[in-house]
Amino acid sequence: MSTDSDKKLFSTYALGNINLDNRVVMSPMTRSRAIDYLPNELMAEYYTQRSGAGLIITEGTAPSKNGLGYARIPGAYSDAQVEGWKGVTESVHADGGKIFLQLMHCGRMSHPLNVPEGGKVVAPSAIAPEGKMYTDQEGEQPYPTPNALTAEEIEQTVEEYVTASKNAIAAGFDGVEIHGANGYLIEQFLNPGSNVRTDDWGGSWQNRNRFAIEVTRRVIDAIGAERVGIRISPYGAFGSMDPGYDDVETQYLALADELSKLGAVYLHLVDHSSMGTPEVPREFKKKLRETFKNTFIISGGYDAERAEADLQEGLGDLVAFGRPYISNPDLVERFKKGAELNDPKPDYFYTPGAEGYTDYPTLEEEK
Repeated sequence: MSTDSDKKLFSTYALGNINLDNRVVMSPMTRSRAIDYLPNELMAEYYTQRSGAGLIITEGTAPSKNGLGYARIPGAYSDAQVEGWKGVTESVHADGGKIFLQLMHCGRMSHPLNVPEGGKVVAPSAIAPEGKMYTDQEGEQPYPTPNALTAEEIEQTVEEYVTASKNAIAAGFDGVEIHGANGYLIEQFLNPGSNVRTDDWGGSWQNRNRFAIEVTRRVIDAIGAERVGIRISPYGAFGSMDPGYDDVETQYLALADELSKLGAVYLHLVDHSSMGTPEVPREFKKKLRETFKNTFIISGGYDAERAEADLQEGLGDLVAFGRPYISNPDLVERFKKGAELNDPKPDYFYTPGAEGYTDYPTLEEEK
């Protein structure tokens, strides 16, 4: 009979220069509690409650005003935001946790009402995604056609990631995750459905990979490779991405190889097939795992049992859990004890305030 001490999921792990207490990762999840785009005490409480994770990856955080997209998401481009994030990192670290800031430029997944004065909706090409976006001011609104970035603006955007990564370290984060997945700006460059440029940033898959590689290279130069991970979602469909285009696997294997050569501390693979998107083929996951030489994080509708099985098989080094962490702040403890999980309250996923955010009980509190 196996015990917790035998389980790989609960074993320690060295991620670059930091030691993780277990191999459970809290996935980045937008929660829309950052009033005026500022991290706050409520957010510090939320992340601290979940500091039992081996690694916390924060919600997507904008590297600039242009990078904002959703209502009430935080940024990492101002002094006030750095101060707000310091309250989060200090609290999480005091509780023994490790935390990376996810840098998310929304690109065309945005609306002018969700961007402050001085910002605008931008993308590789002037192609709007399908559907609508929520705004606090006017409810659901159609996505606008974004402004296609000029070559000069692309250079400025890369530099915004660099500045935000330096701000993250100044705020006390253990590292940053570059969000290259889920239909946001970096994937908008990667995907031929959203990038129809004919210059050096578009056309061939080699050119479409360039923005992701350049952002990662420059951020690594700024804060060190051991502090930089990246998230990708081949076969992803969120944000009106084309999930199954020709050469998708060739492109992403080449990207993984370049990211590995740069020394990025981890590659975080998204598989949202449990939420209705196309599945990332298991054999392709194995190829990515073989190509990327550092830490490989797997995710996608996992429970503890399946996570343990895939860790034992060697499919990944760490496993990220999303929705279970919304309603179970002590998720690792519940996994260890085989305890029942709380159900989340979807009506409160993106609402301001504590309800459905910091009010889920731990096992200890349930007693």
